[in-house]
Parts: sequence; C-alpha cells; structure tokens
Amino acid sequence: MQPRIPRQSAQEQDCRRPDVAVDDARLSDELAAVIAGARRRAVRDGDRQIDTAHLLHSLLEHDPDVYAVFGEGPGIARLLGYLVQRTIGYGLRWQGTVEDSGAVPVVMGGEGFSPLAASAMEHARRRAARRGEAQARGLDLLAAIVTDPQARAVEVLTRAGIDANALRARIDDRRDEYISGDAAR
Repeated sequence: MQPRIPRQSAQEQDCRRPDVAVDDARLSDELAAVIAGARRRAVRDGDRQIDTAHLLHSLLEHDPDVYAVFGEGPGIARLLGYLVQRTIGYGLRWQGTVEDSGAVPVVMGGEGFSPLAASAMEHARRRAARRGEAQARGLDLLAAIVTDPQARAVEVLTRAGIDANALRARIDDRRDEYISGDAAR
C-alpha cells in the first residue's frame, strides 16, 4: 500500500532555498520559503505543477505582510477555509490540468510552475525592479497572482467573497506607502 502523502526529498524539505527552475537569485529568502511551501502543497495534493492557488496559500502562511493586506474580518477566514478545503479535495477537479488562461504571455523555463504561476513569478520580479529592489517580495507575488482573472487563486478569492481588484488596489497603496517611507517595517 502506498502512503497517501508522497515522501519529500531532503531538497524539497529545505525551505531556505528551494530548487526552482525560475531564477531564484532575485527572490527574497521569504519568497523562496513561500515557493518551497507551495511546492510541498502541490506534491501533497498530487498536482503536477505549482499553481497560483498553491502560491496564495503559501503566501498567507509565510508572509505577514501578505496576511495583513487582507485585513480583519470574515473574508480572510472564508479564504483560509477554501484553501484548506482545496488541500483535502476541493481542488480535485483541477488535478491533471494546466493552469493557463491565455490572458498573459507564458514564461518558458518555469518547469514545476503552471504557466500562470511562472508568469506571476516574472511579473513579481519586474515589480521589484521598478521599485529599485533586486529581490521580489511576497506582496509583489500576490499583486502578480491577482492580475489574471482566470487564475485559480482569483477563483478561490472570489469564492471567499474577496474582490481581487480591490485587493490589488490595497497592495498598490501599501507599495506606495513603502516607497514614500511612511510604512512601518
């Protein structure tokens, strides 16, 4: 009898610097931990690739800035509930399919990531570069994930009653505060 949860190699268990096909030198240690967590979720869920919902779940787990942008209230509780449901079967209809809406250009070389997740990773790096930073952060990735309305993460947000456009505006407001030096870090 095979175990329900596939065993992870030592490399997959190391969340400090996961082996990702995209250039992780431009990722903060925190974002590298997020990717490692998303990879573990994908493996545990039996998915072939890390998708945007895996990334969203891992961002909420590992990045307090991302969690804070959602604010207090029932929305975040519903969101976490949907994400947990997905890990126990909610997302089974997605298994064996590739997350790709066609709305964003596919980033090649993102092995291990769905096309949308790979594009989101690249978008997060570009956001950081526009801000003058060498490494992307969790909020950069969250902003990139909620850009495409066909992303699985956006579907989960919508089911939880969270407007992806309003969330994106809050992320941009936080970025503007950070750039101007008004944010407490």
